Amino acid sequence: MNLVERFLKYVSFDTQSDENSETTPSSPKQMVFARYLQEELTELGFEDVDLDQNGYLYATLPSNIDKPVPVVGFIAHMDTSPDMSGANVTPRIVTNYDGSDIILNEADGIVLSPRQYPELLRHLEEDLIVTNGHSLLGADDKAGIAEIVSAMVYLMEHPEIKHGKIRVAFNPDEEIGMGAHKFDVQKFGCEFAYTMDGGEVGELEYENFNAASAKVHVKGVNVHPGTAKNKMVNSMRVANKYIAMMPKEEIPECTEGYEGFYHLIGMKGDVENTTLNYIIRDHDRSIFEQRKQNMLDWAEELNKKYGKGTVTVELKDQYYNMREKVEPVKYIIDIAFKAMEEAGVTPVIHAIRGGTDGAQLSFKGLPCPNIFAGGMNMHGRFEYVPIQSMEKAKNVIIKISEIVAR
Repeated sequence: MNLVERFLKYVSFDTQSDENSETTPSSPKQMVFARYLQEELTELGFEDVDLDQNGYLYATLPSNIDKPVPVVGFIAHMDTSPDMSGANVTPRIVTNYDGSDIILNEADGIVLSPRQYPELLRHLEEDLIVTNGHSLLGADDKAGIAEIVSAMVYLMEHPEIKHGKIRVAFNPDEEIGMGAHKFDVQKFGCEFAYTMDGGEVGELEYENFNAASAKVHVKGVNVHPGTAKNKMVNSMRVANKYIAMMPKEEIPECTEGYEGFYHLIGMKGDVENTTLNYIIRDHDRSIFEQRKQNMLDWAEELNKKYGKGTVTVELKDQYYNMREKVEPVKYIIDIAFKAMEEAGVTPVIHAIRGGTDGAQLSFKGLPCPNIFAGGMNMHGRFEYVPIQSMEKAKNVIIKISEIVAR
């Protein structure tokens, strides 16, 4: 199989993770894909192919040189986002893209247009893999898996390219923030690694948001509306007051770059009980901590009016900015930078407005920057990936392996 064939095979597996699950992996279908990958890696000749009970798959490409060099790792995640279905993915290839609208589904009028997504025009005359308009594509992050496996196969087939021991790992549940939680860093045995999980060609990232989730519980008092005066406390109205206390511009729709935000991702309620689900993001650790404190302070302010315990907030840290762990070993950024240049790719270093498994892994002792995988418009029906972008990512992996050995 070549890179494209491998990718198209991978996206045929539905691996959507489940944020409401308490198991690892969060959905059994991820393990189905993991077993397929385990069998494929074994047949291709990888060594130490190991799939654990939590769906973490590890494998080794042994060194072909006789001098000690650092063990480098490459990591990608198997799950797709809960935001949209990953079932029945039927991709098609738009060859030699000419800059016009791409009709994804004519019957339903679903169109991928450069008017809405102008970055399409950066990929003129390239070959784009797109969706049928009713599912996501799965390039996030099956493009990364396909690139890693294809790069390792290329190294196997070209022994003249010298490299040290290389470890690869594919994990579940990145999309629900749990991808690195049960990753066995000691078993992986690398000095450093790279996640192949970025977007546009050239992306090289070692800064990300500090991240937390917040669950806001609001308790009300329900009585008959005919006799409700001075008695009823409508939890939904109190919840709306809580929402209104937040800075109106500090939301994803109004922020960019290093600007953080509060993001309301779900709400459910009735008169007696309402729950608000938030995520909190900021690159600056001190501002991040203040954002969490603000959530508590706003609850306390409403409790003074409506009574103690009316509003409670559960905060849970998810991951932190990997920059503080990567900067002491900045040479791993230099390696990736040089690899991109040697592969004919212009490096673009910027901060991630999100997070990767690499952020959590960096805090577990495995410095792990993020490199582009080529997917665009992730998590929705307009997701696409240029084949040429995947080829470039594969070449960067090969070059990193070569440079580490040098």
